[in-house]
Amino acid sequence: MEVNNGDTMLTHGLSTNEILSGIFGSISLTAWICLLLPQLITNYRAKSAEGLSMLFLAVWLFGDISNLSGALVTGLAPTATALAGYFCISDIILITQSLYYNVLNARKDRKARQRTRSTQSEASEDEPLLQPRRRSSSGLPGSHRRHSIHRTESGFAPIKRVVTGEDETPDSNPWLHNTISVAAIWIVGAAGWFVSYKMGAWDKDEASDEPNADTPVAIMGLVLGYASAVCYLCARIPQIIKNYREKSCEGLALLFFLLSLTGNLTYGLSVFTYSLESAYIIKAIPWLLGSLGTIVEDCVIFYQFRIYSGNEAAKRSATEETA
Repeated sequence: MEVNNGDTMLTHGLSTNEILSGIFGSISLTAWICLLLPQLITNYRAKSAEGLSMLFLAVWLFGDISNLSGALVTGLAPTATALAGYFCISDIILITQSLYYNVLNARKDRKARQRTRSTQSEASEDEPLLQPRRRSSSGLPGSHRRHSIHRTESGFAPIKRVVTGEDETPDSNPWLHNTISVAAIWIVGAAGWFVSYKMGAWDKDEASDEPNADTPVAIMGLVLGYASAVCYLCARIPQIIKNYREKSCEGLALLFFLLSLTGNLTYGLSVFTYSLESAYIIKAIPWLLGSLGTIVEDCVIFYQFRIYSGNEAAKRSATEETA
C-alpha cells in the first residue's frame, strides 16, 4: 500500500477518514440487508404481524424517504446515500407483509365470529339449559396460533429460533446467539468493503465538486435531514407504548432490533468519519441525530424484552397446560 505523506492519501485516492467511512458504511449496509430477515421470518411463522405497530413502520418509512431526499441534494457520503435508498425498499417490504397478514387475519376473525354466532344460536335451541362445560384454551389470545406453530415445528426449529431471536425453550440463550450474529455482521461487512476496495470500486476523480451550502437545494436537503431525524426519533415511540400496554414483546424479533442498533451505530460512524471538517459535521448533524439518537430508544425496547420475557414464558406454560 502506497502512502502519500503530504496528504495522507492512500491507494485509489482515498484518505484515512474515507476508508473508515467506507468500512463502517459497509458494515451498516450488511446489517440493514439482513435486518428484515428476523422479523419477516417471525411474521411468516406466526402468520401475523400483530406485534408490530403500523404507526412505527409508517413514521419510519417517512423518515427514510426524507433521509434519502436530503442525502441526494446535500451530497452526503456515498455509503450514506446508498443506505438511505435501501432503507426505503426495506420499509416497503416489511409494511407490505404486515398489511397482508393484518388484512388476512381480520377476514379470518370476522368469519370465525360469524361461525361462532351461528353455532351458538343453533346450540341454544337444541341443548338443555344446564350442561357441564368443558374448559379449553379458546379464551387465550393467540392460543390457536401457538398450538399450530408447535404442531408444525420441524427439526430445524432451534435454528429458526436463533435466526428470529425468539426464546421458546428454557435453556436457550437468545442474547448470546444474537450477539454472535451481530459479530458476524461486522466481519462480513468489513471484509466486503476490502473486497470492493481491491476491485477498484472506490476509485474517484481528483476533482470532486462539493455542493454549495448556501444554495436553496442544499438548504432544502438540510431541512429534509432534520425532518428525517425527527421521524426516526419519534418512530419507535408507538412501538414502545404498544409493548408497555400489552406488557409483551411477543411477535417482535430481538435480532431485528439488534441489527437496527448495529446499522444505526455504524451508519452514524460512517457519516462522522467521512470528514472531520466543521462545515461537513454541521451539515451531517441531522443524520447523526437520526441514527445515533434512536439507539437510546432501541435500548428501551431491549429493556422491555428483558422485563416482559417472564410474562411471555408464563403465557406459554399456561397454554401448554390447557392444551
